[in-house]
Order: sequence, then C-alpha cells, then structure tokens
Amino acid sequence: MLYAIIGEHQEESLPRRLEARPAHLECLQHLQDQGCLVLAGPFPAIDSEAPGSAGFSGSLIVAEFDSQTEAQAWADADPYMKANVYRNVTVKPFCKVFPGGSG
Repeated sequence: MLYAIIGEHQEESLPRRLEARPAHLECLQHLQDQGCLVLAGPFPAIDSEAPGSAGFSGSLIVAEFDSQTEAQAWADADPYMKANVYRNVTVKPFCKVFPGGSG
C-alpha cells in the first residue's frame, strides 16, 4: 500500500537540513531503486522553487510499504529525524487516484 509521509521542519533547521541532506537523499534513492518511491520533495517556506535562506517548512514522501508500521519505521529512521530537522512526522495511508491510480 502507498503511504504519505509528511515531515514538518523545526524552526531554524536549514543548516541541519543541508548537513543531513545527502544521507536523506540516499535513503530516498534506496526506495527509488526498490521501485517503491512515487514522489518526494520539500515544501518551500515561501512561494518559490528556490527559497534560499527562507528554507523549507517540511517534506512530502509518497512511497509503497508493506504496512503502516513499516512506513513509520522508515520515517523514524530518516536522517532528517536523527538530525532534528523534523519536529513532527505524520504517516498516513494514501490512495493514488490520478494519474493512473485505482483509489
């Protein structure tokens, strides 16, 4: 099943995010290599694709896992959690409708 993983960033987390980003991307690449990643990306803190020093307010990852428990464990092990970038992570079941979904 698909799960939406929504990470909300801590205030002033941009320096920690930049430091942890290579490890975070490596985890996402692993999901991609397994064919499980649907999409992933950050929420800019301002209305810009390149927010600069304004940074990001969070992230969205949609990926396939065997269970919500497995998705939560993956989210808990994310380098952004370990680096104190995320203040909160929500994991929800997700049904893809468009494009080409069945939900």
